[in-house]
Amino acid sequence: MNAKFLFAAAAIAAAVSGVARADEADASQFAIKFDGQRTRAEVMAEAARVPAARSQEPAGSRVLVAPTSNVSVQAVRAEAAQALRLGKIPSGELSF
Repeated sequence: MNAKFLFAAAAIAAAVSGVARADEADASQFAIKFDGQRTRAEVMAEAARVPAARSQEPAGSRVLVAPTSNVSVQAVRAEAAQALRLGKIPSGELSF
């Protein structure tokens, strides 16, 4: 029993020790270094021109307008109830 327990504990410790690894604390790998040649005013002017060239609507988000109908909700419900009574609408285990 003791040997099995020690073997299991050693196996778990070996597996866990390979998972947790630390990296540099200064986060130098995330620093972006660049040398810009443009002035702040040039960048701001370019940024001001961008909205005029782009659509504010996300791609693929255009939705069709819901069709309007002159039929009242009560008339539709009455027709559905009548169709159900006449057996035109399958229900339960007899449905398609």
